[in-house]
Amino acid sequence: MMFKTLSRYLIGKPLENKQLENERIPKWKALPIFSSDALSSVGYGPEQIALVLASVPALELYSYFGPIIIAIIILLAVVALSYAQVVKVNPGGGGSYGIAMKYLGVYPALIAGAALFADYLLTVAVSISSGTEALTSAFPFLMPYHLHMDIAVLLVMMLVNLRGTREASTFFVWPTYIFIISMFMTILGGFYQIFVLQVPAGTVASASTAMPMNAFTMLIILRAFANGCSSMTGVEAIANGVTMFKEPQESNAIKTTAIMAAILASMLGGLGYLIIYFHILPTEGYTLLSLLIEEIFSRGLIFYFIQIMMMLILYLAANTAYNGLPPLLSFMAVDGYVPRYFANRGERLNYSNGIELLTLATAILIIAFDGNVEHLISLYAIGVFLSFTIAQSAMVVHWHKSKPRNWQLYAGINGLGAVVTACVVIIVLLTKFIYGAWIIVLLIPILVKIFFKIHHHYNDVREQLVLTPNEYKTFMHASLGRSIIVIPIASPTQAVARAIRYAKTISGDEDKIYAVHVYSDDARGLKIQKLWQELEPDIEMIMIQSPYRQLTDPLIDFITNLRKTIHANDIITVLVPEFETKKLWHRLLHNQSGWILRIRMLQFLDVVVSTVPLKFTR
Repeated sequence: MMFKTLSRYLIGKPLENKQLENERIPKWKALPIFSSDALSSVGYGPEQIALVLASVPALELYSYFGPIIIAIIILLAVVALSYAQVVKVNPGGGGSYGIAMKYLGVYPALIAGAALFADYLLTVAVSISSGTEALTSAFPFLMPYHLHMDIAVLLVMMLVNLRGTREASTFFVWPTYIFIISMFMTILGGFYQIFVLQVPAGTVASASTAMPMNAFTMLIILRAFANGCSSMTGVEAIANGVTMFKEPQESNAIKTTAIMAAILASMLGGLGYLIIYFHILPTEGYTLLSLLIEEIFSRGLIFYFIQIMMMLILYLAANTAYNGLPPLLSFMAVDGYVPRYFANRGERLNYSNGIELLTLATAILIIAFDGNVEHLISLYAIGVFLSFTIAQSAMVVHWHKSKPRNWQLYAGINGLGAVVTACVVIIVLLTKFIYGAWIIVLLIPILVKIFFKIHHHYNDVREQLVLTPNEYKTFMHASLGRSIIVIPIASPTQAVARAIRYAKTISGDEDKIYAVHVYSDDARGLKIQKLWQELEPDIEMIMIQSPYRQLTDPLIDFITNLRKTIHANDIITVLVPEFETKKLWHRLLHNQSGWILRIRMLQFLDVVVSTVPLKFTR
């Protein structure tokens, strides 16, 4: 009762099915819910580019920072346009998985599902770890507690999302918009210093003095580009959650995708330009963005306000995954590739099982990598760009099959997107494989194999459970057989008396009841046998000696041998006398032999194990 009350307080009262429409969200709420991951990536994406370029002595490659930012913005435009088309063609949601299942088949769809699973998991881990890093940049004394802060924020995210989509969107909407305003305020403040106050530019290596282009140089630039592509994660989330929009769902999802891409491109371009102009370099203990904000506003009230908003949006970016992965798992569960219960909505009309799985898996990942953003980033981008490639390839097949007006243009856009994102996947694999990308390369095939195993299991279960009218009649007309009832007895008690009474109620004249007592002490065994003969002489008591003081094994052996002597249609029912304590902690004072027996007996398909409870009142 106490747990139920606490659950109601934290999560809220259950919602009726008819309230599902009220849980759908308009565009202005959908933007922060689905785009916080992509928008927040300006907090770590440009920095990951700078970290790689600054690793070269004398900063001879730092001049490539700007061209890499421009390349990422162009790629963002292509991918956003492609996903707008995915929404239009597949308005039912499911994103890359749904469109791939429709046009490419099972294997590409499951690869997309596995890639998105890995991507969403890393989205939460990177976002929360980056948020903590932003906070510790402003308040360095919090650094020793960064892992505790990560887990605490993760639990808060889970609880907020378990309350339902509408309440979660209300909670997250304003911090996201304030963050967007803060970023544009930073950009405008920088432009004011450059174009009005005429603040001189910092010194940076120019293209003419940069290192000559060779294999090593190209590898560094490509690795920086691959790191920077983490700024595009979350672009696909809207396509996965189309069904969460208010009507018209398709139109609202496409418009939200366009707005998100425009805001992200503007922020990446503006902040990237300022980082180059002021020659901001990575500094240990500080984020690149915090150094830029300090350069523009100095370390005053505005600096701390923007840092706090940066921290909040990085934390809230994890919410994109909480609204992307559970719906994706629900689609896969309906198809039978993940456990069926992921398709069920919880008490608050959300996919609570998916939310809880995401929280648990992310907690393990954060602890394993000690909340280190740079290490987690090494795993990033492969999953999301692999899903990008599969989705756009599926769109090419769609246009070729449907051939609407101007289909060659649409196929060309998606084809270009597929080629470019496939190149990004290859670049990431080549440049980040030894830094941890190999984990994702290994994880995706393992997940696909697990998906197939689950699907095969469901197919096997379906084949065994399917029942036709003729099969039903044949089965029911067969001899019903006898009921063989076995009652394990430690000593005659009121709980045993209730079990015997129930056994007599469900048994007939031809049925058989056995009382079984397992003993290790001869004197006590003889005493129990004599007492039983006085109480219930009509029911045979089987005495089993257990020299090794085991209880369940001798009983299992007895039932196993009994199964060999009965008819195929006979059913063995094991009735376990059990008393239930009034208070939960009282259970710790008693052994759980009845529970253990039930677990052990599950292996026997033709043995029914039932509990006859006796409740204590004090």
